Amino acid sequence: MATVHFSRGLARYTGGVESLTVDAPRVQELLVVVTERFPGLTQPLEVMAIAVDGEVHQHHDYLKLRPDSEIHFVPQIAGG
Repeated sequence: MATVHFSRGLARYTGGVESLTVDAPRVQELLVVVTERFPGLTQPLEVMAIAVDGEVHQHHDYLKLRPDSEIHFVPQIAGG
């Protein structure tokens, strides 16, 4: 199962949970599971990018996950 890691900034929404394993084929399903478990994460995650296996993705909903994938939520960086 993929492992989702939560930063300290997200700890207030997860009750201090630092990581969670999720059985999901794509990021879209993973986000459903995470936000069902931690409803307070819904809004913060809408403005974050997702790093899957060390690669940051801005458009990630249909990105496939491997059983050993590592997922991190990161602030989006605006270019100029």
